[in-house]
Order: sequence, then C-alpha cells, then structure tokens
Amino acid sequence: MQKDSHLFLVDGSGFIYRSFYATPFLNRKQDGLPVNAIAGFCNMLWKLLQNSRMQNIASHFAVVFDHSEKTFRNEIYPGYKANRPPMPEMLIPQLPLVRLATEAFGIPSIEIKGFEADDIIATYACLAEQRGFSVTIISTDKDLMQIISPNICMYDAIKEKKIDVEGVMQQWGIPPEKMVCLQALAGDSADNIPGVPGIGYKTATSLIQEYGDIDEIIANANQIKQKKRRESILENIDALKISLDLVTLRTDVPVTIPLDDLVLETQNGPKLISFLKGLEFTRLTKRIAKVCDCDADSIEPECIDTNFIPLNSITEQRNDSSGDVFYEKIEDKISNNSPQSLFLKRAENLSQNKIKNDSYTKIVNIEELKTWIKILETAEIVSFKIITNIADAFNSKPIGISFSIFKEDAFMSTTETITAYIPLIINNQQKQEKTSIAIGLTLETVLVYLKDFFETENVLKVGHNIKYDKLVLYHYGVIMRGFDDVMLISYVLDSGRSSHNMQYLSKKWLSYDLVASKELLETRKLPVYTADTASDPRIAEYATDSSNVILKLWFLLKLKLIAEKLLHVYERLEKPIIDVVTKMEIEGIRIDEQLLLQLSHELSTELTILEEKIYIESGEKFNISSPKQLGDILFTKLKLPGGTKTKRGQWKTTAQDLEQIDCGDSPLISYILEWRQISKIKSTYADSLPKYINQKTQRVHTFYSLASTMTGRLASLEPNLQNIPIKTYLGRKIRKAFITSPHKKLISADYSQIELRILAHIAQIKPLCQAFKKSFDIHTITASEIFGVNAEEVSPDMRRRAKTINFSIIYGISPFRLAHQLKIKRYEATDYIQRYFDRFPGIRDYIEQTKIFVRKNGYVETIFGRRIHYNDINSPKTSIRNINERAAINAPIQGSAADITRRAMIKVQKSLDCHKMSTKMLLQIHDELVFEAPEEEVLQVSNLITEAMESATFPKINLIVPLKVDIKIADNWQGTH
Repeated sequence: MQKDSHLFLVDGSGFIYRSFYATPFLNRKQDGLPVNAIAGFCNMLWKLLQNSRMQNIASHFAVVFDHSEKTFRNEIYPGYKANRPPMPEMLIPQLPLVRLATEAFGIPSIEIKGFEADDIIATYACLAEQRGFSVTIISTDKDLMQIISPNICMYDAIKEKKIDVEGVMQQWGIPPEKMVCLQALAGDSADNIPGVPGIGYKTATSLIQEYGDIDEIIANANQIKQKKRRESILENIDALKISLDLVTLRTDVPVTIPLDDLVLETQNGPKLISFLKGLEFTRLTKRIAKVCDCDADSIEPECIDTNFIPLNSITEQRNDSSGDVFYEKIEDKISNNSPQSLFLKRAENLSQNKIKNDSYTKIVNIEELKTWIKILETAEIVSFKIITNIADAFNSKPIGISFSIFKEDAFMSTTETITAYIPLIINNQQKQEKTSIAIGLTLETVLVYLKDFFETENVLKVGHNIKYDKLVLYHYGVIMRGFDDVMLISYVLDSGRSSHNMQYLSKKWLSYDLVASKELLETRKLPVYTADTASDPRIAEYATDSSNVILKLWFLLKLKLIAEKLLHVYERLEKPIIDVVTKMEIEGIRIDEQLLLQLSHELSTELTILEEKIYIESGEKFNISSPKQLGDILFTKLKLPGGTKTKRGQWKTTAQDLEQIDCGDSPLISYILEWRQISKIKSTYADSLPKYINQKTQRVHTFYSLASTMTGRLASLEPNLQNIPIKTYLGRKIRKAFITSPHKKLISADYSQIELRILAHIAQIKPLCQAFKKSFDIHTITASEIFGVNAEEVSPDMRRRAKTINFSIIYGISPFRLAHQLKIKRYEATDYIQRYFDRFPGIRDYIEQTKIFVRKNGYVETIFGRRIHYNDINSPKTSIRNINERAAINAPIQGSAADITRRAMIKVQKSLDCHKMSTKMLLQIHDELVFEAPEEEVLQVSNLITEAMESATFPKINLIVPLKVDIKIADNWQGTH
C-alpha cells in the first residue's frame, strides 16, 4: 500500500476547450497569436501545483490528451462523434502550445493511438487505486464519473469543486458505477451516441433505480407501464447495447509509461519562466519567479514560433540572439480566422477584383515626386517594379519605376490599390535629342529623394526578383533594405511544381495575362534609348501592371506560406540569402586572362592532334561535333556493335551511349570522348571567361539564380562556375586562372562528405555515425562492412568501390548503372547493393519510407522543412515514375545540404560583419565557399569561417553526426584543392 501517494490526472483535451471559452480573448502582442486557452491552461496547472487548500498534494502527475486519429469506438459505431462541430479556428494554433506548456512545467503528457483521453485516465486511475494511491481527476466530464470510488475523485479546477461518490449521488441519484447505464439510455447528441429515443436523464435515472442495470431493464421491458417508454426500449435494444459499449471506459489500455515514471518533479524555474515569457504571460511569470526564487528579468524569452500571422500583420525582420528571425507585430488588430481559411477568402476576393489599374499617377516633376514620397513613407507595404533596358543588372539603365500601395483602410476588406509611375530620362538627353522634348526626371534626381525610402526598414518593399533590383540600385549608391520577394515566396511554396516568373504567377494566382517584359523590350528594340522611351504608354502600362500584380501576389502568397507552415523556410533560408548573394555578385573574382589565352592555344593544339587521330581511325574527315555525321561514321560506315537510335531514327551519340560501344582494340571512342571534353573546356571556359571580365572592375561577376533548382541549391550563371571539373587536369588548369588581388589569399572552405553525414543523421545509421564522430575514413568503414573484412585489410580497390556505392546509393542507383560505373557484371552490382542494405538497413528503410511519403504527399522535405514537389510521382508510366522516385530519394539529402550551405553563408557573412573583417565571400560552389582575405586576416577569418559553417544547423537542428569543414589557403583557386 502507498497511502501517501496521490496521482493527479488532468484531462488535457477537455480542459483546453473549457479554458478557451472561459478565458477572455488574449493575444500575444508580437504577432497576434491567440493565447487565451493556453493562458488558462498554464494558470490552472500552476494553481494545481500550489493549491494548499486541497487535502493532499500530488506525488504523481500527468496530463492526458486525445489522439487525433479515430479510436476503437469508431469501429463499433462509425457515426461516433460525427456531429461534433469543427474546432474553433482561434483554438487551432494553441493546441501545439499545450504540449509545450506541459513539457515546460516538467509534467509528463500522455496520448495513445486508438484511445481517448478518458480511457487512458481510467486505466491509470484503476492501476493507481490497485496500488493504494489516491487519485484526483482534473475534469468535469460526466463520462469519467463511472470510475469514481472512495479512492478516486474528480475536481473542477475552474469552480474549485470536488466531485466524489456522494457528489455523484446528489447530482444524478445513482452511484458512480451506474453512470454508464444512465448515459447508454439517455444517449449523447454531442458524441452522437444514439441511446433510446424519448428517454432523458430523469427517466433513465428512475429506470436504473427501479431495475438496476441495462440487462435487467431489457429483461423486464415488457413490464414497463408507460407504453411509449416500453415500445421505445424494445424497438432500440441493439442501439442501447451499442450505446453501452460506447460509453463504457476501457481500464486495460496498453499504457507505455509506467506509473512510477509519473512522479512529480520540482519545476525547472528558468526553463518555465523562459517559456512563459515567450508567450508574454507577465503576471504568471512574476508569481512563478517569486516561488522559484528566479530573476525573471535576466532570463531570455523562449522563441516560440507557431507560424501564425493574422490577416493584417505586417512584419519587419529583426535578429535574435540565436541569429534566427522572429517577427514583431506592427498592427494592433488581428483576424479571427485561420491562415488556411483566410487564404481561400483572399483568393476568392482577388478573383472578383480586376487586376489592371487603368488609372495611375504619372510623376514628371519634383513636386509630384515629393508628394508621392510622403505617401510611400507612411504606407506599411509598397510594391515596386524597376524597368530596365536590358537584363544585365551591372550594365542596364533604368527607364521607369512604378509603385503600388493598398488604398487607405482597404487592406482588411478589399484589394484596391493606388499606383504611380515615374518615367526616367538620362542626363543631358535633351541636348542629345534636339527633335524631341524629354518629359520626366533623371534617375539620379529621383534617387536623391527615394534613397531614404529604399534604405529604411520601416516600410516593407515588395518586389519580384529583389536581388536584381538591389544590384541595379547598388550601382547608383542605394542599399535597399526591408523587403519581400514574391518570386522566392513562390519558390518555397512550389519548388519543383511550377515556374516562378511573374507572368506565370500572375496567370496562375490572379488569372491575369501580364505582358512579358522580354516581348515588350524586343518590341521597343531596346536598348536603343530615346527621349520618349520611358513615357511610352506600353512601358508605363507594363510597369504599373507589374507593381500591381506584385502587391496582390504578396497579399495572397505570404498568407499561403503561413497556411502551409512554410514561413520559417522563407524567412530563415530564402530572404536572408538575398543580401549575402548580392554582395558576392558585386564583389566578383579576378582571373588571369593571359593564362587562359595560353591555355586556349594549348587546347587548340591538342584538339588538332586528336582530330587527326580520329580521322585516321575512322578513315575519313567529318564534322566531329555533328551527332548525325558521327553516328553515320561509327554505326553505318564502321558498323560498330551496340548502336541505338532515337525515335526520329538518328544514332544516339551521347557520352553514356558511346561508353557502351565495344570497338575492340581501336582507341576511336576514347579519342572522341577526349576531344569532346577538351572542346567543351576550351569553348566554355578558356575562350569564354575573358569575355565576362567587367571593364570597370576587371573581375568576373557570376550571377546566382535563387529559384531555378528543385532542391534549394544556388545555380551559377553567366558564367557558370559550378561545373568546372575538379578532378581532371583540364579542370585544374582552369581553376588555376582564378587568382587573388595583391597581398591577398583565397580561402576555400569545403564541407567534408556533407551528404553522407546527412544520410547518416536521417537514417540513423550507427556504424556511419560512429565513423564520422571518430573521424574515421568513411569509405574504408563501408568497404569493411560490405566485404566483411577488418578496416586495415581493405584494399584500395575495395575502398574505391565502396566510395562509388556510398555516393550512388543516395541517388537511388540501379544495378545496371552501378555495374557500368564499376565496370563489373550486373549480378555483382546487385550483390553489392544487397550487401550494402544488409549492413545498413536504415538506408533501405529511409528509401522505402521516402517513397511512401512522396507518393502520398507529392513532395519530400529537407531537415529544415523545405518542400520539394514531384508532380509525376504517381505517373502511370513506370519509367517516369521511377525517375521521380530516384530523384525524391536523393532530394531530402541534397536539399538539406543546400539548406545547410545557405545557413552557413548567412552565418559566415554575419560573423565577418560583426568582426569588421575586410574578407569577402566570392563564390559558392555547391558545398564549397570561396573567400578572398587580406593576408593579415587569413588565420582569424579561417577560424571564424570554420566555426560558423560547422555550427550552421544550430539552433534549429542538432545533427547526430558532426559537420566537418576543410580549409585550404592559396594564391589561386586550384591551389586550394
């Protein structure tokens, strides 16, 4: 017997509802999050823990919740609880907080699939009673009254009223154990329990008092004097028995947490206070701080991010101590709707409003400009579009700027906008063109007045492809801050599912055909820039339509981010990277033009020699770069075996196809493949890179596309520096041409085997995790596991094969492709893959679970929550489906690596800025970052970079394997490898 033991069981699901309706509406000021239910819940928990008016203090404590899925009662009666109204929308975002609150208080929370909270409570209560415990159930649910006994009571925490055996008798006129009979007879409309029609609680009580229980009532039904009552019971015997089954609580639920594990521990004061401060519960925080003897002012509030933002919440970015982003609410009003329903309402609203704004203000003088600047500076959200004559941000000339804002007081109810357009002229243009009069303002003049507007963070500027706008403005001395990018918002929502250009988004979300800028500029034949270009009605129409579309896209899609619970991906991975990448593009990198010129000559000589060899082997001269001529030579003239044709009847001559060809002792195929490789390096890099040297900076400025890959990787363009081979001698020669400025060094910071580390984390593969933690050679460990030998017995060939398998498995490689890569028989490749999965079953489980998930949801997720969609994952065509499955298997790994690299770039840049370093980030090449540092900063910066990159996942994710960064320092890029 444990007479001093007292178990408190809180009906968490029931109480959160009571708290929601009993507590006046309350919202968190920083973002409008409704918190009235959670406030009542926390106050109740603390009161229970401190209430000395109750007879016994709890020794054991647990909060019990319903599981969200259906229970065994739905199998008994499919209509069970079918009449329940939908959950109040303002309660939905509070539910996750209940679990967090329970954890903050240090109290166990329990929920079990297939059972309701009442069944779990009944089971624990009976177990405790059998061991001599006293039990108090914090609930007013009459369903639980059936288990009340001399040792088990209920307690109404709001009314502070105890309900025991005597209390049940006084209220219902029957003992607790008869309550199931009462509920079975009367039924329950809220839970859709049928009961017996025409019998309420009063009649049920009298029947129980007269006959005892349900069996006796059924057995004596013919003796019941009242005709309607008698007939109703006889006609509904089956329903009555079902009702009895439904209301009877289970006391044999297979609980997983032992009773002894529910011992009530002393609260962790700082942890609890941090949580409560995060919800802005000031009064409760002070009370608890006093009891726990804590200095609440010195405790940082916990960052509790629920992705909730109300309808008219406008946000500004701010950095917290962890380096992540949280949001400050500016508006005082909040919406009474969920993000999901609000998104649908907004979409419907936009579908009923015309997008085109026929009336706009044309600003052509300083006074008009000043008037509009005052309007812009008092607005909370402004969309804009800068029209340039060409797409090159470094060399383009802006010819017009448009702005759109919501009409005053219209933001909550309509989507009506006000738009202005500023046609721009270039300096001295009137002198150059004597035949026309330039009407408008110069960009230099306009930016004198607009500079403060673009640089303030107090007004949210919304654009499409903000990085481009930032680059354009940078060249005129303006550093834009405080922005949102609808292109990247779309990218987060629909990566892999659709395009993100403005014309597509306008058509998809607004059903509006926006003229393409390329089409317009080609029509105007720009950059032939004339005095009337900016004032051309078509340019003005495109500009004003664009800013209007951008504003309405933001209005709709920003909320969809919240509804889809993807806001954190945009705010923490996408938006912060814009500034980092912009700085990289502006900085550029030096190249040795003379070295490339010399290399080009060398490669020309090599190509000439190879061409002669190819002609000798083939017996005639032909155009080697022509797939048709090459195919005819190889398969028609020379009749080499293994050739295949395309659907159009042309010979296939890709590198993969040619590698399958057996040409005996002839080196023809190897000559052709080598010729292709050298030719590509020469044309793509040796000859082309010098053409990209900017005449002003004398550096090459690659551009990074932020929204063109499915997995979140950045894509280097014009020139593409991410595809330069790293392992070939030609690739090394090209990299040698990337050099530093005088008295500086290049620093390469490269993640070591990041994708394998992520795989080990996701699949929780113990041998790989241990190897990474101990810095063992991962490929040697894999070879040891696959080939069944000790690590020291692994041969170079075994390690080579294991390395290939390691990097191939995560791409869902087939036995056929692995056999080709390792140059082995297909059955051997099949055996290797099978052994690999046998030794690392977690990887096989990960692959199968990923397939199941993507087939069901249409997307996969990275460890940071980025979604990567696969539209054809359930295609009826096996080949298409298999391609999508292989990509989906790798996407969470590659995408997580991309997310980590993004976070690393953000952290590194922040660290460099914080320490006021002159070092610049120049390039991002997948898992590698390249910097240029003054010689005196190299050592300190190397340490800063390593620290930031190796901690890139914190505090969001704590990987079970460490990230490792290799730092190399040299005078040229090749020297760092």
